[in-house]
Amino acid sequence: MSQQGYSLIELLMGLAIGAIVLLLVSPAFATLTESNQRDQAAQSLIEGIRNARTTAITRNQTTVIHGINGDWSQGWRIILDISGKGAEDSNNPLLMEHASDAKVPIVGNWLVNRYVRFSNLGQPLMPGRKFQAGTLHICSTREAVSQRQIVLAATGRVRLSSEKTEQALCQKAKSVRSSGRAAL
Repeated sequence: MSQQGYSLIELLMGLAIGAIVLLLVSPAFATLTESNQRDQAAQSLIEGIRNARTTAITRNQTTVIHGINGDWSQGWRIILDISGKGAEDSNNPLLMEHASDAKVPIVGNWLVNRYVRFSNLGQPLMPGRKFQAGTLHICSTREAVSQRQIVLAATGRVRLSSEKTEQALCQKAKSVRSSGRAAL
């Protein structure tokens, strides 16, 4: 009598081979997913900064883009800075908001670590009319490395750089996140 189908040993061998292949592929897939999330976060943020500058010029008003809750990793908001207090004044009209659910650490040097303010001429200025320029780093979640950099020039021009460099700010963001998780 001829049998059709697979024996138990053949099925177990197939499952074992599938498990081995899955173990080999999963780290590469996680790395690819993280890379895609970093790229999307960088593109979203650079488009938001450009949009804020364009809005300041077209409306002839000071515009601010700031991190949600002071953290660029959570997303960003664009507001008209009518009062001159930026994000501290909740009466300033909200123009656009982009919340991020990805866990991509984004940190900036002290000039751009919380917000970027554009004058009506499209120049990035601090409240005291000093020019504002700096770099936002899109960091790796596993190590203190900046994978992408959004560079804001004093003229208001913004560009995306893709240099993989060690960054102390990324280490600070990582340690703050890990201690925050431990407190939960």
